[in-house]
Amino acid sequence: MRKFHTIAAIAALAVAQLSVPAFADQMVGGANMSAKMNIVQNASKSADHTTLVAAVKAAGLVDTLSGMGPFTVFAPTNEAFAKLPAGTVDTLLLPENKAKLASILTYHVVAGKMTAKAIMMAIKAGNGTATLTTVQGEPLMASLKDGHVILTDAKGGMSMVTIADVMQSNGVVHVVDTVLMP
Repeated sequence: MRKFHTIAAIAALAVAQLSVPAFADQMVGGANMSAKMNIVQNASKSADHTTLVAAVKAAGLVDTLSGMGPFTVFAPTNEAFAKLPAGTVDTLLLPENKAKLASILTYHVVAGKMTAKAIMMAIKAGNGTATLTTVQGEPLMASLKDGHVILTDAKGGMSMVTIADVMQSNGVVHVVDTVLMP
């Protein structure tokens, strides 16, 4: 009888371990990012991403980034947007600049779910760089510097991933410190 209980306990433990997600929820911008929520739902909770959320709304991308995906999003923080020249964000948020704003935002999105490990494997396979094709259509170059993933945009601007692998129900978010420009 004791042997049966031991086997049952081991089986129950194995089943319990299978139901635990591979990635635990993370804190971003003072809020818990739930892997059960989508990209827009989680970003809306982050105090560090209020500008990004306003931009996503102004560009009409809420439904897209709330959709099935999967997506890999390189999410600039408020501080990243603040690095842009004065007035840039306000100008981009105007209705007449919706297409330009959508182009910039979709340049931060890659189709599919690329974890940090997958990005690093692509960098290794590319002998130090990986080309990531964005939803916007233009490439981003990924490389490693001092153990951090660095993204280089079409204009030569560089952005560092500061928080990796924030799992979402429809993909993964990597927080970045600079807005990338197509």
